[in-house]
Amino acid sequence: MFSPAATLGSPTRPTFPTSAAMSHPTSYGRQWHRFDTTQVKCLLLENVHPVAVAALEAAGYQVETVKGAMSEETLLARIGDVSFLGIRSKTKVTARVLAAAPRLLAIGCFCIGTNQVDLEAASKRGVAVFNSPYANSRSVAELTIANIVNLSRQLGDRNKEMHAGNWNKVSAGCYEVRGKTLGIVGYGHIGSQLSVLSEALGIRVVYHDVLQIMPLGSARQLRSLDELLGCADFVTLHVPETVDTKNMITARELAAMKKGAYLINASRGTVVDIEALAAALRSGHIAGCAVDVYPVEPAANGVGSFQSALCGCPNTILSPHIGGSTEEAQRAIGLEVSRAVLAYVTEGASAGSVNLPNLSLKPLVANPMTIRLVNIHRNVPGVLRKINMLLSAFNIERQASDSNGEVAYMVADVTLDQGRLEDELRSIHEGISKLEENIMVRVFY
Repeated sequence: MFSPAATLGSPTRPTFPTSAAMSHPTSYGRQWHRFDTTQVKCLLLENVHPVAVAALEAAGYQVETVKGAMSEETLLARIGDVSFLGIRSKTKVTARVLAAAPRLLAIGCFCIGTNQVDLEAASKRGVAVFNSPYANSRSVAELTIANIVNLSRQLGDRNKEMHAGNWNKVSAGCYEVRGKTLGIVGYGHIGSQLSVLSEALGIRVVYHDVLQIMPLGSARQLRSLDELLGCADFVTLHVPETVDTKNMITARELAAMKKGAYLINASRGTVVDIEALAAALRSGHIAGCAVDVYPVEPAANGVGSFQSALCGCPNTILSPHIGGSTEEAQRAIGLEVSRAVLAYVTEGASAGSVNLPNLSLKPLVANPMTIRLVNIHRNVPGVLRKINMLLSAFNIERQASDSNGEVAYMVADVTLDQGRLEDELRSIHEGISKLEENIMVRVFY
C-alpha cells in the first residue's frame, strides 16, 4: 500500500480530500499542501463495532459514533461535512440526504443488505457504497438451526408458560429433527452453510434457487418453489429483497406447505405476507414459525415499540432482527467494511463496492513523479478518449476502466515531468473536471 500524499476533489461535486490537497477544489492559485487526516470526518451510526472505529482512527480520521439510527431530517442536519458515513440496516440514505452531502466519498453498510441506500442516487453523485455480504453468514445459519430445534419442541411456548408459573409437560406435537426434511429457499452463503449444519443433525435437505448451484453433501436442488413447499417439514427463507422476492410467501404458498410444517424467515421482512402467516398459524395449518425480520421495524430499541399480527400466535418465535448480531459477525463486518472504505479513500481501489465497478489496484509506483488519477463519469461513448487526450503528453504506467450501468470508473497511474508537477497536476485535474460527463475526479500523489 502506498502512502497517499495528496488528493484533489472535483469542482463539479466537491469532495473532501483524503490526505493532502488544495484547501478548496476550485482554488487553483493556491499551493498544494500536506493535509491533516484528522479533518476527514467519519460519522458511524447504529452501534458499528469498535473494531471499525479503531481502524478509521488509526488512519488518522476523525470519528464520531452515534448509538442509534438517524431519521432523514436529523441526518440532513449532520451530514454536510461528513466524508464517510457508516450505517447498519435502520438508517435510510435517500437522494435528498445525498444531495446535502457535498463532501461525502463513501457509505459503509455494516450489514448484508444495501436497500436502505438509494444506490442510483449515490452512483450519480460519485459516492461509493460498501457492505459485508458474507461475514455474518455463519451467525444466521446457527440461529436458523436453533429455531428449527426450538420449533419442533415448542420451546417458545413452554418457556412462556414456565415464566408465568405454569408447569405443562407435554410431548404431543413435539418431534426430533432427525429424519425430517428442510427446504432451503436461496442456496447462497447462508443457505449452503445451513445445509451442511442440518445434515450433521440427520436432516434431509432440499433447496430451491433461481440459479443452478452445486449441492453440498447430500442436498438436492428442486426445480420449483411449489415442489419444495409440498415436501418440506421446515421451510427457511434466505433470499435478498428484490421485486421478485416481495411477498414470495403469501396465503397461496402457505396453503401449498404440508399441514403441520414450520416456516422460518431470517432474510427480508417483505418476503412474507405477515397477515397471511398469522392466519395460517391460528388455523393450525402451519405448526409454528420463527421470524427475525419484518416489513416495518422500529428505528431504535424501546419498550412497546414493536407491533405485529404474529404477536400471540401459537409456537411463534419472534426475534428483533438479530440473525447476524453476534460479536464474531459484527467484528468481521467492522473489519471488512472499514478496510474496503480505507482502500477506496486512500488508494482509489473500489473492490467490494456494490454500486461502482470493482477495480482492485496495485500499489502506486514508487516514483515521486507518478500520480494516480481516479475518475467517476457518466457511462457514455467518448469519455475515455477525451481523458486520454488530456494525458497524451505523459507516460501512462497503468490504466483500468470498467462500467456499471450509467456510471463508469477509471483509474490511471501517470508519470509527470520533473519540475512541473504542480502545474501539470492542476492542468489534468482542471481539464477532466470541466468534462461534461465528469462526476468526480481525485488525484493521488
